[in-house]
Amino acid sequence: MVGLVQRVERSSVTVGGQKVSSIGRGILIFLGVHQDDCEQDLELLARKCIGLRIFPDDDGKMNLSVNDVKGEIMVVSQFTLLGDVKRGLRPYFGEAASPEKANDFYERFMDILTQNGIEVKCGIFGAYMHVDIVNDGPVTIILNTKEL
Repeated sequence: MVGLVQRVERSSVTVGGQKVSSIGRGILIFLGVHQDDCEQDLELLARKCIGLRIFPDDDGKMNLSVNDVKGEIMVVSQFTLLGDVKRGLRPYFGEAASPEKANDFYERFMDILTQNGIEVKCGIFGAYMHVDIVNDGPVTIILNTKEL
């Protein structure tokens, strides 16, 4: 699994001209599911996202997690994170999970976050979305469970 994590002041998702969700201070996670991902990948990525210390403490050091700052999380499914451009300029998405598996992992990922006491909002799986992001920093971290 791949999670592209951005620290945000706020973020929202609009589908078909209608705002479907929004958060204030927290993190936005673009989530990509690989065809070979398993339960361990799901749990590892969720644990890393929850514990990622990317918010400043009183001394200005990135030392606090989204839980520590009582932030929210927005999760947006994004299969394009699995795009492979090793052989050219047009991405190959053959390593991405099937829509059924990806949606299952997407829902289960959000369930894990919610079970840890975090306010979670999301986009609409498979929809064409406009994601409005006000980055804080900017701080962007890429988490790939195949590399963790």
